[in-house]
Amino acid sequence: MICGPIKCGQARLYWDLGKYPAVAVAGLGDASKWDELDEINGAKENVRIAASAGVRALAGCKIGRVEVEDLEDAQAAAEGALLANYKFQPYKCKDKQTSLPEVSLAEQAEGAVEWERGWILGGAQNWARVLMETPANLMTPTIFAETVQTKLATVGNGVQVLVHDEAWAKEKGMGSFLSVTNGTKEPAKFLEITYKGEGSDDKCIALVGKGVTFDSGGISIKPSASMDQMRADMGGAANVAATIYALAQLKAPVHVKGFIPLCENMPSGTATKPGDVVFAMNGKSICVDNTDAEGRLILADALCYASTFEPKFIVDIATLTGAIKVALGDCVAGVFSTNSALWNQIHEAGSETGDRVWRMPLFKHYSDQMCDHGGYDLNNLGKGKGGGSCTAAAFLREFVPKNTPWMHIDIAGVMGDCSDQTWMGAKGMTGRPMRTLVQFITNAKV
Repeated sequence: MICGPIKCGQARLYWDLGKYPAVAVAGLGDASKWDELDEINGAKENVRIAASAGVRALAGCKIGRVEVEDLEDAQAAAEGALLANYKFQPYKCKDKQTSLPEVSLAEQAEGAVEWERGWILGGAQNWARVLMETPANLMTPTIFAETVQTKLATVGNGVQVLVHDEAWAKEKGMGSFLSVTNGTKEPAKFLEITYKGEGSDDKCIALVGKGVTFDSGGISIKPSASMDQMRADMGGAANVAATIYALAQLKAPVHVKGFIPLCENMPSGTATKPGDVVFAMNGKSICVDNTDAEGRLILADALCYASTFEPKFIVDIATLTGAIKVALGDCVAGVFSTNSALWNQIHEAGSETGDRVWRMPLFKHYSDQMCDHGGYDLNNLGKGKGGGSCTAAAFLREFVPKNTPWMHIDIAGVMGDCSDQTWMGAKGMTGRPMRTLVQFITNAKV
């Protein structure tokens, strides 16, 4: 080829070739160059990278409509193309917004069914990105609940959304969840989403998502630098809502229930104070040693409530700890699991989607640090040093019945501005690892 081969992730533009005013030729690269230790399906990942590179090259030249070849994997091509063709700009003046092209599968390309699946997955992840990126004053617990209700009503297919209020949570005994809401005027909400696909089992899969729409840290207030990023502390909630949205569009034969506790964590004269003791739905007492460790407090009651449905298994997803980013960086989510079969399945799913996960330990050592206290059952901070993501997982484990398989996914490291998936297009909140969740749930067996 003139000027040598095109590397993966690069694209060259050619003008006035037949029916198209411009053609982008993107390099697929050599999938075998992915190291085995990368634990990723290199062929699929290279297609996402190539599709992204081609779309961005044409978009940069103000091409208004882009057709994409199947690139030997139409689903991955759709994912790469759609996730690259994204920019969060709803609050900019119309004349200042960047124009994005319309993207579709090329007329003569193969894999229309696979492309449609990839399009659904990419679109759902982009919706999760919008939910996470929206400023906190425009994405309160009430607005989040209304937004999800409206969005899921468009798909039908057996989806039901219930919005519970604070009175309902109090009646259920959710003192741990409600303690986080003490410092804000914004009312808490608890979303309960049900999707029962045709041919699915009566017993559900439970998804629990952390929904702190803004986290100031409460009385244990965070540093002001980058506090605005905490508008995305509801990334787990966004993942749960977007996952169910995708499953319903795909008409997946699964029965899933989503449980999303929504609130703000703010400081005020009525806020929970360090050292206060609260009681969870299962009766366990918790000393709130640090009000900035609030995610585990709202998830505790959500896990208890999810357990009452006797699900096949429970998965919770949360931007829970900065410690997970220290441990794993910004390229992979941390998974803690009481069931190795589930871990193996989500690990395989992450390899296929390119949104990987890595297993972390659930040693008794960490549980002892959270539970070995004289005056109460648990401390929300623990008494050890280091291992913050592990002790947080150990805390959550105390609110899941021993006989219920459970996984906790800490997504704080992949929340936003990740450096590994350059094909994702615009910097900002990522909506990860939503596609991995869909892949996992679709094929999960316990």
